[in-house]
Amino acid sequence: MLTFEQKLSIIEEFSQLKRKNISLGRVNFQFEESKTDKKNVVYHLHPNGNGYVYVGMLTGYERDDKGLVNIRNFTEKALRSVIEKSISSLSHSTDEEVTHADETWINANHFTLLLTYEDEMWNVYAGDLLDGTFNTYKEAITYLSDEGFSRA
Repeated sequence: MLTFEQKLSIIEEFSQLKRKNISLGRVNFQFEESKTDKKNVVYHLHPNGNGYVYVGMLTGYERDDKGLVNIRNFTEKALRSVIEKSISSLSHSTDEEVTHADETWINANHFTLLLTYEDEMWNVYAGDLLDGTFNTYKEAITYLSDEGFSRA
């Protein structure tokens, strides 16, 4: 496990992040140029080595309901990677910020699916049946395209 000082040293290498000291010796690191309402990349890094990184728009991480992954036991490589991915995800605006309108998708056999935004997730429905749930609009449309569907 990396120490607090080691984690700080790694995080401070990311010049796009601005350090914000908060209570109880904890530290946040914010990405001021975020294209979303989320600014904190590193949240509540504590002197005991515990802390979180925002991964709300990423897949492959076990996160809490705020979109945060605990980095307590992350290796140096894993910590660098998750911070890079978090910054990247906050650097790009997505279509889901612009619209949450339902979309109908159709394949060559005229089978239709409905893509809808519900409870901060993108759901694909085949009639009344849930076909898939995705964290981002991009993930959902990638799935639909891979399955041979296009917007109707």
